[in-house]
Parts: sequence; structure tokens; C-alpha cells
Amino acid sequence: MILLDFGLLLLSDVPDGRVFGVDSQTLIQIIANFINVGGLAVVLSILLYKPVRAVLRKRTDRIQGQLIQAEEEMKRATELRIEYEQKMENVEQEREEILGEARKAASETSRRLVAEAKKEADAIRDRATHNVEMEWQRAESDMRTAIIDVSAVMAEKFVSLAINKETHDRLFNETMEDLEGMSWRD
Repeated sequence: MILLDFGLLLLSDVPDGRVFGVDSQTLIQIIANFINVGGLAVVLSILLYKPVRAVLRKRTDRIQGQLIQAEEEMKRATELRIEYEQKMENVEQEREEILGEARKAASETSRRLVAEAKKEADAIRDRATHNVEMEWQRAESDMRTAIIDVSAVMAEKFVSLAINKETHDRLFNETMEDLEGMSWRD
């Protein structure tokens, strides 16, 4: 009703001879245009607005899902980074433990090898000492044999020079006393 009153007011105010005149036909066309625009707005809202809104809602939901997924992946990445750092610390500790064990094993092996080397050196020294003693005894025996041979040769020479029996006995006794008094080991 307000529009009708407004339209009548416009009709009454238009002077004659104007190009645009507001009459009842114009008022009916204006009302029909408003109804058409309103109907068009309702039809377009049903046909376009709701589907566009649904598409926008889906897009918003997809973006929110991606944001949530990104947050979860960020949390997971942070957890993995923390886990990695802890593993790196554990690796450092394990490395130190392994090095410590290797040092202990090397030290034990070194001690064992030194002990074996000492045993072998002692055995070699004992064998060498025994061999030296055997050589010394053999040299001593050879020396006695050589002295006896020399004494026999000397005795033959003295006998061959026609030494009398008294001189022969005296020389033999002196030689024997000299041989008995000699020390064969130095």
C-alpha cells in the first residue's frame, strides 16, 4: 500500500508535456518489475546461491582438513625430530660404550700378548743358557782330552830323551798336581 500511495503521489506531481510521465501503467510496470526481480532473486538463490554456498562450504571444509592434516604432520615431524635427536644422543653413548669395550679388549689382548712374549723369551733364554752350559761342558771335556793328549805327547818326548825313572815320576806327579789344581771354569 505504501507503494501505491507513493505511485499516486508521483502521478499527481508530473506536469503536462513532460517526456516521462508517471501514470498507472508505469506504476504497474514498476510493481511487476519488483515482483520479477524478487522472483528472480528467489529462483537464483535456489538455483545458484545454495549450490555456490555448498561448493564454498566444501572448499572451506577441504582447506580446514588440509590445515588439520598439516598440523598433524607438523606434530609428527616434531616428534620424529625429537626421536631422531634422542637416537643421535643414544648413538653417541653407544659409540662411547663400544669404544670403551674395544679399548678394554685391546688392553687385555695386549697384556696377554706381552705375557706370551715374556714366556717365549724366558723359554728362549733358558734354552740358550742350557745350550751355553752344554757347549761349556763339551769345551771343557774337549780341553781335558786335549790336555791329556798333550801330556801324553810330552811324556813320550821325555821318555824318548831317555829320562830316568825318577825324573819321569817327578815330572808326572808335577803335571798331575798342576792339572788337579787348575780350575776348568772361569
